[in-house]
Amino acid sequence: MYDIENDRARTRIAKYCKQAGLYRVQYSVFLGTLDRDRKDVLELQIEEEINEEKDKVYIFPMSKDELKRSVLMGQAFDKKMVTDEVRALFF
Repeated sequence: MYDIENDRARTRIAKYCKQAGLYRVQYSVFLGTLDRDRKDVLELQIEEEINEEKDKVYIFPMSKDELKRSVLMGQAFDKKMVTDEVRALFF
């Protein structure tokens, strides 16, 4: 999950998330499975793009069981798109 002020940085971060195999579930929310190495690389890429005094980025680890227990309302994403254990979430 992120709140990025700069358009260019926000676009690049979204691109990095997609390249890492994450699914966009809202404009600034990504969900998917990342191994430790890929998560570390993504963190470094994001760190290079953000303004640490203005921007916000959250990475929340979540297991498959926790994802199954989550409550989705309205036009929510399809839980079936995540087939492995979810290790990191970007919202």
